[in-house]
Parts: sequence; C-alpha cells; structure tokens
Amino acid sequence: MSKIIALANQKGGVGKTTTAINLAASLAVLEKKVLVVDADPQANATSGFGFDLKTIESSIYECIIDKTDPHDALLKGEFDNLQVLPSHIDLVGAEIEMLNLPNREKVLKEVLGKIKDEYDYILIDCSPSLGLITVNALTAADSVIIPVQCEYFALEGLGKLLNTIKIIQGRLNPDLKIEGFLLTMYDARLNLSNQVVEEVQRHFQDMVFETIISRNVKLSEAPSYGKAVVMYDAASKGATNYLNLAKELIERNK
Repeated sequence: MSKIIALANQKGGVGKTTTAINLAASLAVLEKKVLVVDADPQANATSGFGFDLKTIESSIYECIIDKTDPHDALLKGEFDNLQVLPSHIDLVGAEIEMLNLPNREKVLKEVLGKIKDEYDYILIDCSPSLGLITVNALTAADSVIIPVQCEYFALEGLGKLLNTIKIIQGRLNPDLKIEGFLLTMYDARLNLSNQVVEEVQRHFQDMVFETIISRNVKLSEAPSYGKAVVMYDAASKGATNYLNLAKELIERNK
C-alpha cells in the first residue's frame, strides 16, 4: 500500500526540504521503497541529493506540462530503493501554463497515478507558497506533514495553511489527512524553543510527532555535499532524529 505525503508550509525556512531529503533517506535505510517528488522551482531537494540541475533533461515540469512519462524523468539516489522526480527552474512558469488545463488542480495526481504503486512512500517537497503547484500536491496526497520551526512567529500563517487544507478537503481531496505537525530547529538551551514546543503540543495535541528535530550542524552541512545526513554522518544527532521520525511514521501507518 503506497502512501503519498506532502510536506507543506507556506512559510519558508521551516525545514520542509531538509525533512523531505532526510525522512526519505531514513525510510530507505529502513528498507522502504521511496520516491521524493521535488515540487519546488528552487529544486533544493534535487540538488540536496547531489544531482546537477544543469544536466537534468526531464523534470516534474515536463511531466506536468508536456505529459512526459514520469518513469523517463526519475533519478536514482544513493540507495537502490530511493528515487527522485527532480524539479527545474521552469516550474516557476508552470502555474501560469496550467491555468488553461482541464482539471488543473489534479494534474500532479494524474502524473503520480502512473507510478504510485511502485513505492511504499512518496514524499512531495512543496514550495513555500500556497500556489497552484502546492494545491496540486495536496490534491494528490493522502496526508500532509507540516514542519513548524521552534522559533518566534512559528504559529504565524499556520491558520492560513490549515484553511487551505480544509478547502482542499472540501472541494478536491476529501480523503486528505494531516499526518502530523513536525517540530524542527529545536534548541534545548533556548526558552523560546521550549515555549514553542509546549504551545504547539497544547494546540494540536496528538497530531504532533513525538520526534523533534534538533538544530544540528551536520544536518546543515550535508546538503552542500549532496548527501542526506544519514550518509554524511550516521552518528550525528540529525541522522538519529530523522531515523526516529521514519520509525514513528512507519508505526503510525501500520
């Protein structure tokens, strides 16, 4: 049974891409078949896995706009059971090009329908906006993980995201669930971090993942080497955090 999970938050810098890369790699380590769909024109998830953006011939853009078979765009990661559907800067223009398409909110769902059954988990890294591509991701997804950074203004904008999710549940994808809120960039030394954790847990209760992602130098360094943290430094706190998150996700979906 395949599960499609979107990672969404219109706020930038909350750890969406970091989570997409490292949760995917951790699930792959735990012997799950995983696909990462890079639905962000910045293509950070693609480059974070070590792929050179200049050499990519087919991407999610071609799959959406030119109806390219997604099998022809897949890139193989460091693990046998991890693949990436890459992004491209062209994706910036895709939202405008999609405006005239029939069922424009369901194009990505159609694309992923062709390959969905080949994976245990498909993770979609959304861009920091609530535009048409993100709406497509939420329409295609079974559930959504919402990363929330343990910093000031953490809850700002969440209302807007939750409202968007509610609209999508009502009109486009009644089966969409919230997989969980993921607390990221946690620093145990800061009172503010601990206050945010308490506030999010009080607010969303059992919808919050038990695993909290701590601030970690190795986690920040790994993408510049084109590696997931579990390959860059398996003993680091970041690697441990994301392996724990992967185990928790698998447990929740038994």
